[in-house]
Amino acid sequence: MKAKASLWSIITALLVFSSIIVNPVMAKADSIDVEAEAAILVDAETGKVLYGKNQDEMLGIASMTKMMTEYLVLEAIDEGEIDWDTTTQISDFPYSISADPAFSGIGLIQDKDYTVKELYEAMAIYSDNATTIALAELIAGSEGDFVQMMNQKAEELGLTNYKFVNSTGLSNEHLGENYPEGTQPDEENLMSAESTALLAYRLVNDFPEALDYSSMLTSELDDQLMINWNWMLPWDNANFKQYYSEGVDGLKTGYTELAGYCFTGTAERNGKRLISVIMNTDVDGIESKREKEGKRFKQTQKLLDYGYGKFETKELYPSGHQIEGESLLPVSKGKQDEVEIVSDQPISSIIKSGDEENYQVTYNIDESLLDEDGQLVAPIEKGQKVGTMELVYDGDQDYGYILEQENQAVDVVTTDAVEKKNWFMLFLSSIGNFFGNLFG
Repeated sequence: MKAKASLWSIITALLVFSSIIVNPVMAKADSIDVEAEAAILVDAETGKVLYGKNQDEMLGIASMTKMMTEYLVLEAIDEGEIDWDTTTQISDFPYSISADPAFSGIGLIQDKDYTVKELYEAMAIYSDNATTIALAELIAGSEGDFVQMMNQKAEELGLTNYKFVNSTGLSNEHLGENYPEGTQPDEENLMSAESTALLAYRLVNDFPEALDYSSMLTSELDDQLMINWNWMLPWDNANFKQYYSEGVDGLKTGYTELAGYCFTGTAERNGKRLISVIMNTDVDGIESKREKEGKRFKQTQKLLDYGYGKFETKELYPSGHQIEGESLLPVSKGKQDEVEIVSDQPISSIIKSGDEENYQVTYNIDESLLDEDGQLVAPIEKGQKVGTMELVYDGDQDYGYILEQENQAVDVVTTDAVEKKNWFMLFLSSIGNFFGNLFG
């Protein structure tokens, strides 16, 4: 009997030990490991971060810089300062850049009028640096002044970790004496993955036409073929097919020695758009240049498949939802002493499958509507906004949002109107309050 008991004890101990080992492995299998120095995955509707790795670290961004140049060009068109048919000529500096194939130069021609559309396509599709500088000079007069616009716009858009020193993403040291005025000769454009994702978020939401250009496989300028550097698009080329990912239509590649290979990607599947940023995939010492170039797309595939496979948009709380025990607000000077409140819209969010139970809601009542006793003051209209209902995540893994707001929220409104008491009733109430306070 003792031998049997001892054997049973051993088996029980092994089962307990195996559960300790297996559970972490199962939990890890549900996570994702992105092979890059920094990365982020964002819902393009709400700005919710679905995955982050070193997302606040300032790193080189190389030609992903051009997303800011694209934004400023599209903004100038939107505001009527220029249009797609506006023409400009190539000054000496961008001409010298265009003649150098090391700078993605395609050999522009001086004393020739180029349209904004031609220059923009070369920038967005082929990542051409000379056409980028030409656009910067057209909009601001000089690249130095354009760099000031870039940094001002970054602050306006809510970017937090950034430094723009030129319009292209090249290292300033590669520009020789032509580095933009107001910058230093050894500086390089820097951003965090989070700020890069926010820039991409604003670009595709404010100017969705940017995707019309970033999704073009090829274009021509001066009878020269320009091929998109984004291998995740639907190419027929056998070398690129392995990198294809459903719904990808942008956005911007980049490479410098400091930045390594990087890529800001975006895709739309079944009406849901995600934005990803991969920064510096050169961290594991791969030797082959093609492998290095391709790895950023493989890691983007991994991120996008994780986002679309593990997350879904769900309505967590319907319109008219009330928090139990907190949905009656006291009213002063009214014919009723209280009023009910409800949410006026449903709350939907993109959430990880099986994570619904970790979401709660809370009221944020507008204190400016309350008197010193914390009561709403009559008269009150039916449907009057009195605050918000905020979605709060109570789980273990919360990456937050790239936007300024911390959580999603909808308006909270009253379900009924409350009329103000007439002057006589208010008079009687004041007398009652006076004697009540006196004897109290």
